[in-house]
Amino acid sequence: MQAWLCENPVGVDALIWKELPTPVPQKGEVLIEIQAASLNFPDLLIVQNKYQMKPALPFVPGSEYAGVVQALGEGVTHLQVGQPVACLSGTGGFGTHTLAPAALCMPLPLGFPPVDAAAFIMIYATSWHALMDRAALKAGETVLILGAAGGVGTAAIQIAKAAGARVIAAASSEEKCELCKQLGADATINYSEHTPAKGLRDVIKQLTDGKGPDVIYDPVGGEFAEPAFRSIAWRGRYLVVGFASGPIPSLPLNLTLLKGASIVGVFWGDFARREPTANAEMMQTLASMYAKGQVKPVIDQTLPMSELHKAYEIMGSRSVKGKLVLVN
Repeated sequence: MQAWLCENPVGVDALIWKELPTPVPQKGEVLIEIQAASLNFPDLLIVQNKYQMKPALPFVPGSEYAGVVQALGEGVTHLQVGQPVACLSGTGGFGTHTLAPAALCMPLPLGFPPVDAAAFIMIYATSWHALMDRAALKAGETVLILGAAGGVGTAAIQIAKAAGARVIAAASSEEKCELCKQLGADATINYSEHTPAKGLRDVIKQLTDGKGPDVIYDPVGGEFAEPAFRSIAWRGRYLVVGFASGPIPSLPLNLTLLKGASIVGVFWGDFARREPTANAEMMQTLASMYAKGQVKPVIDQTLPMSELHKAYEIMGSRSVKGKLVLVN
């Protein structure tokens, strides 16, 4: 097998494409021949030694991928050789083969292409867990989605619309705002046209007739967090999903009192670990929604696995709409 190996986590440039022995699955594992792997923000942080999970060196990055089961380890009974699966295991995806915990593999139904499957689990599981579980989103409520043209943002638009919510999508360019409208957003906000402290609050107020959004979905953090939170509706829920912009914001806690609002943490990975039955039911629901055409990953572009460095460069430029996927 071949894979991109991280021997020293000092950045993307240190990744080397290497020939490695094809591993043999141990108890509870499967060997997967990888067909496609998507690029997620943690995949950048992990090779810079900035991610919360720090795997033992050397390791193969690539948290999310799809492919075909090639061999089964002892005790694996719910999968079979030749079965297409998707997996989000944290590492291993940027290569031709990988070992994966069988418990983390999602069997794929017919008609689920590997490119879509490789871009599915992280963004839809995160967004469903955030909106439907943590925020208890109801039909008729208004959701403000920050970073709406990115992977989790595009998934959040689709899930919120399927739930019957009104969606305001915020993104950094007119092109990205147009994509959000195509996905079903009822209104859009172009960040570049507003100063954070006042302009964003004014336009949110205007788009909600002064009420504010019932739910704010924030995978971005940074300078827009506080003005967005100041705009939230009474009993609103502010979802802390991530910090793609870099800085982790500090919110004045008196705002939660004044608004009767909640700041809600979203950590889908630990939810899946702590509540595996609920997570499995959620994934079945999402697979059914895909089959019905209610959700579908937005694929910005696909690149050969050999062009991983180029894919990282594109992601770092903040120009990606939806997901980048590498294919073998």
